[in-house]
Amino acid sequence: MSHLDLRHDVGSSVTVSDGGTDLFRYVYRPDSPQLESPKPYLHPIRTRAGRLVSLYRPWDHVWHKGIALSLPHVGEENFWGGPTYVHGQFYVQKDNNGTQLHRDFTEIAAADGAVRLSHDLDWITQAGAAFLTERRTIGARLLSAEAWTLTFETELRNVSGSDIAIGSPTTKGRENAGYGGLFWRGPRAFTGGRLVTAEGSGSGNDMRGQRHEWMGFAGRHDDVDATSLVLMVDDAENPHHPPQWFARSEEFACLNPAPFFSDELTIPDGATVRFRYGVGIADADAEDAPDLAAAVRKAL
Repeated sequence: MSHLDLRHDVGSSVTVSDGGTDLFRYVYRPDSPQLESPKPYLHPIRTRAGRLVSLYRPWDHVWHKGIALSLPHVGEENFWGGPTYVHGQFYVQKDNNGTQLHRDFTEIAAADGAVRLSHDLDWITQAGAAFLTERRTIGARLLSAEAWTLTFETELRNVSGSDIAIGSPTTKGRENAGYGGLFWRGPRAFTGGRLVTAEGSGSGNDMRGQRHEWMGFAGRHDDVDATSLVLMVDDAENPHHPPQWFARSEEFACLNPAPFFSDELTIPDGATVRFRYGVGIADADAEDAPDLAAAVRKAL
């Protein structure tokens, strides 16, 4: 098995490669418009065979960017992008699109066949107030000739001066729209793909809102006769584990273990909340999901 390398384009991004294949690019200082709630993101993301499994800034939701930590309701602030859900008015564009601002790296390393990035961020409201500070760690490791895994860890500390309730459109009154958290947007070709869990498989409309420790998405590519599998695992120590999932296969492909789907999580002033996830990326199909989930969980 080969090893992973990284390239740091200082002031912009870090790219992690597997031989001649760039597995992902982590853009830690994006040039996104304020309306899109600027935030670091991973895109493009590829399998070991080089097949693209992420989508950047789609026309239907320009604030969707590969894999990103996106929160639509942080108190009265929006760190998701675009309009804010207001019950009785639907979505309203407000001046509340905050920014996740990279401060500095504490670690950028490639060793023992894996890579590890750790950096500090400030969550700043559109009005310029400090709301949260974050320590974020991203790791990557090869699992097999067909698969690799990404780990995503975050520690969010409330520095706003008052308690903050993190929620979703569902906690604000919109049924079955509990998105928020670590969010993956898949390629257009994946529309109509299969969602799979330990209990079975189905479509996003059927499985949205269900609680699972992990969920995968198997999608077919347009340009090659191949299927890829993206799978997310929720760590057992995460708040509200196992999470409800915001997942879709119709209209577009997405996966999101949503810890605030139906219930808000309040972070007291000065307190810290932690989340940890594993993401498996494989040249595989839906029936391979249980084995990939086990390997990702082991690597967490």
